[in-house]
Amino acid sequence: MESAFYMRRTQTSDTTHLPVVPLKTAVKDNSDEVKYHRQFHVMAKPGGAKCNIDCQYCFYLHKEGLLHQPKQPKMDDETLERFIKSYIESQDGEQITFSWQGGEPTLLGLDYYKKVVALQKRYQPEGVQINNDLQTNGLLLNDAWCAFLKEHQFLVGLSIDGPRELHDKYRVTNSGKPTFDLVMKAAQNLRKHQVPFNALTVVNRLNAKHPLEVYRFLTQELGASYIQFTPCVEAKDFKSTAPQFWNESMRPKLGSELSKPGHPMSVVTDWSVDPDDWGNFLKVVFEEWINNDLGKVLVNLFETALAQTMGMPSQLCVTAEFCGKALAIEHDGSVYSCDHFVYPEYKIGNINDKQLNNMAFSIRQEAFGMSKRDSLPDYCLECKHLKLCWGECPKNRIIKTPSGDIGLNYLCSGLQDFFDYASPILVGLAKVIEQNQSAPTKR
Repeated sequence: MESAFYMRRTQTSDTTHLPVVPLKTAVKDNSDEVKYHRQFHVMAKPGGAKCNIDCQYCFYLHKEGLLHQPKQPKMDDETLERFIKSYIESQDGEQITFSWQGGEPTLLGLDYYKKVVALQKRYQPEGVQINNDLQTNGLLLNDAWCAFLKEHQFLVGLSIDGPRELHDKYRVTNSGKPTFDLVMKAAQNLRKHQVPFNALTVVNRLNAKHPLEVYRFLTQELGASYIQFTPCVEAKDFKSTAPQFWNESMRPKLGSELSKPGHPMSVVTDWSVDPDDWGNFLKVVFEEWINNDLGKVLVNLFETALAQTMGMPSQLCVTAEFCGKALAIEHDGSVYSCDHFVYPEYKIGNINDKQLNNMAFSIRQEAFGMSKRDSLPDYCLECKHLKLCWGECPKNRIIKTPSGDIGLNYLCSGLQDFFDYASPILVGLAKVIEQNQSAPTKR
């Protein structure tokens, strides 16, 4: 049996494909000399929050007003070159990955990304591979786009939330029209041009209630072999209030009606996933995956849970002990601690004034990353699943523990339910993989 754990490049909205560790990654070369790679990742948003669809649950569209963006935001040529040069110079690994997001990044046009590729080649060090990820809603992916993506080996993350009736609930055009057929056409074009793509699925209040329908559509109809599930969790005041700047006295306790969507005084938006539905969604999909698709389909949350069960680092920032190594850069060169923390309170500099590595490894950013672990309440520290979860994403820590301590993750009940179910299976699978890896090779 082959190991089911084989991560590959993937673009994300709130995760990173680099193992997340504090400050430096220790490695040994052939001489056993310990070397340290200073690694971090940047989510680039050169077109700002501008988008050609109007997803009701989008956590980024409101940045147009919050950050006072122009009507047509665009990272200018000088800032773009400075970003690419600084990002390359700040990395010391054998591979460097650029992730292009938005808003909708393809609105900048194909010529813009031809310029991106040319600048990357100009500053590419000898012996270093440069990769590109593009997260898109797919509406503009015609033959010309797909030919370019294939030629330059872009990995595409295609946003799709399930079959037609589930996808079109929240993902509509600016005029309110459905987008499902347009996304499926994009998938067809990507396959025609043999462009690898991953399915990026936001699990919201509606589609969370249809786990098998969503999963089987993605694997059997869309044909996705890598799926990133992202739970939709948005504090009701997310458009105006930065994470961790909430009025703590207004935070409900775990299990309260106010800690779930649907209540008029709920702490979250109506389209946020119910935490218990999230746990059930993961359990049902995990059972389907483990029985039918293990080793064939990669699901981000399951792959990293298996890796962590085997004692490896988390492959996702949300389940890592620390964070702070997935920064975001806006169209004007402003750099933020994370793309879910693009608020004035979390701006750490501007590429036009500072080098990226100086911002990524600053005392302020280190404190941001370390606080993911250091701010956990005792309720989390005493949890048997701590090392699989680490309190999940800090932006979701919007409720209180049963004893009234602040800083508990909104998804806690669902995550506990899922890990209670999946952990024994993950332990068994890990043992099988480890036995096979240590068994002598037959000749």
